Amino acid sequence: MECTDLYINGTWVPGAEKTRFDVVNPATEEVITSVASAEISDADAALDAAEAAMKDWAARTPRQRSEVLRKAWELMNARLEEFAHYITLENGKARADAMGEATYAAEFFRWFSEEAVRADGMLTHAPASGARIMVQHKPAGLAVLVTPWNYPAAMGTRKIAPALAAGCAVIIKPA
Repeated sequence: MECTDLYINGTWVPGAEKTRFDVVNPATEEVITSVASAEISDADAALDAAEAAMKDWAARTPRQRSEVLRKAWELMNARLEEFAHYITLENGKARADAMGEATYAAEFFRWFSEEAVRADGMLTHAPASGARIMVQHKPAGLAVLVTPWNYPAAMGTRKIAPALAAGCAVIIKPA
């Protein structure tokens, strides 16, 4: 399978119905590629996979999650030109705007790699009784992220990075 399929449970899969749709360059109306079309059963499979991965991901220390996010920033930063090229083709953005978006998108991984280790709790007093209150931050569950079309890379990483930093498993749904 190629990376134009669905990525579910660590594997590229064609989708339940094996249907595809074309991605078209808005400037030339030429087909760039075709990608797998997801069905409800594919979404269910992605949710099941994310739920299965959640326990392991949430159990990682903030430092371990931070290092994964930092590596994502490094990998994306090394391929900014390629990301900008695809943003231009698919979205029709000017080259400079696409490069700006790719750089901005990568930066969310670095930012939240640094924030992952700052999951500070809090010890305070209850206003009425004076009893002590302890706040601990813990992963709460899955994060299903819906992203808009106009900033495909930046709005994805803007949601993915903080969810992963917090220890949540992630499912992405482009709008």
